[in-house]
Amino acid sequence: MKILVSAGEASGDLYAAALVRALQARLPQAEFFGCTGHRLRAAGVRTVVDAANLNVVGLVEVIRHIPRIKGEFNKLLAAAERERPDFAILTDSPDFHLRFAPKLRALGIPVIYLIAPQVWAWRKGRIKTIHRVVNHLLCIFPFEEDFFLASGIPATYIGHPLTRLVGPETPRADFFARHHLPPDRPLLTLLPGSRPGEIARHLPVVCEAARILAAAGISLVLATPKGVASRMNLTTFQEPLRAASIQHIEGETWDAIAHADAALAASGTVTIEAALLGTPLAAFYKVSPWSWWMGRFLVDVPFFSMVNLVAGRKVIPELIQDACTGERLAAEARRLLAGGEARLSVQMGLQEVARKLSTDEEPMDKAAEIVLKVIAHADVLRSGQ
Repeated sequence: MKILVSAGEASGDLYAAALVRALQARLPQAEFFGCTGHRLRAAGVRTVVDAANLNVVGLVEVIRHIPRIKGEFNKLLAAAERERPDFAILTDSPDFHLRFAPKLRALGIPVIYLIAPQVWAWRKGRIKTIHRVVNHLLCIFPFEEDFFLASGIPATYIGHPLTRLVGPETPRADFFARHHLPPDRPLLTLLPGSRPGEIARHLPVVCEAARILAAAGISLVLATPKGVASRMNLTTFQEPLRAASIQHIEGETWDAIAHADAALAASGTVTIEAALLGTPLAAFYKVSPWSWWMGRFLVDVPFFSMVNLVAGRKVIPELIQDACTGERLAAEARRLLAGGEARLSVQMGLQEVARKLSTDEEPMDKAAEIVLKVIAHADVLRSGQ
């Protein structure tokens, strides 16, 4: 059996790798190939396209990368046409995968989609595409299943994979000693994103906040996924951190969050990670002015951070676009580090979110069983034609 797996960003790579391992336990002879990050490669998935080549965010920012992305798209499609996998697992990255899925269906390849596209928030026209080309949707947020079922799309809430994956790898004392952090000083972890473009946009604001906090007697670390910094201009990355007395830690994000007294995080999966690790945080985000202007007419949600969306109320502060300034970030950091009612309120809200995302069954075990049922059903249909 051959299985095509595609993930276009760090969180998708993490979740897809966990699903691949669950499937390997059930299909030990299966061969996996596709679009991979380092976690999928570590799980034994053969690389046709490197996911790093697709990692772009922003309605305007993506334009100059279109020729490269199209080339990677064609490369992955050629592999699918050549190898004819028994089925495909597409993970997140809807701009890429909802264009790729129709090509697979035209080849007669069933499509399972892991991490539902957020059409409940924007671009609702994609619902028709999902209905047409996806055999089954695996949802990781509790409100998504009913939304998609109401649109006639086969969907199952599997639970959030991070509830079983996230956690510190080393004790706090060892983490502090390894990075020469004074154990008697509070730690503030800065999380500017997982993509080079995100980090480049957020770095000036984060460094400004750090300079404002310079006299506060806290340790500042900036945590990034493994390999991200090496793809950036080191001068524009390292020098601002040095000037703002920020220590860069790569590939230890969960430790950096779990052992922090507070965090400032780019809105995205990392806010869920912080919620599950119980670290009080504020969320921030910036895109180009044009992307922001265009997005205002497309997005229809009461909150930007997934933590607040899952809670259904404002649990953590959101500093988005014009509100994303060094001064505002520094003020939220002080508020969270000071303790008291503000910090306690955030902590209790994060506990609520963690409970909502937890399920009795291991999410990827549930996902693997659904995948096998979907494929068995597809085989029955094909044999009857």
